[in-house]
Amino acid sequence: MSPKTKFDPSIHDDNPEWTRKDFAKSRPAEELPPEILSQFKNRPGRPKLENPKQPVKLRLDSDVVMALRATGPGWQTRINEMLRANLKGGKIRFTAGAGQPKGSGRPVRVATKRKRA
Repeated sequence: MSPKTKFDPSIHDDNPEWTRKDFAKSRPAEELPPEILSQFKNRPGRPKLENPKQPVKLRLDSDVVMALRATGPGWQTRINEMLRANLKGGKIRFTAGAGQPKGSGRPVRVATKRKRA
C-alpha cells in the first residue's frame, strides 16, 4: 500500500484553505441576488418521476424466479415489460371487481374456468 499523499497547496491552488479574513468577509447565501441564488436551489434526492413504480409483494414459483434471475441484472424490469406487453396485446384483461365502484383503480383479473385433470 502506498503512503497517503498530503495536501499540497501549490497543486490545489484553485481551492485554498479559508483564513480568518475569508470567514470575516463571508455572508449568508440568502444575501445573494435571486438570479444567482436560484442556480443553487437543488432538491435532495432523485427528481420525481411522472409515473413512479409501485412496490408489490408477489409470490411466484421458484423455477420461474430462478429462470428470470438467470437472465441477469434488470430481470425485474423485464418482468414489468413482459406484463405491459401482454396487457397491451390483450392477453391479460382486467375489469372492476365485485363490490368495487367503477374506476376505483383496483383492477381484478378476469377469472377463467380451469379444466380439471
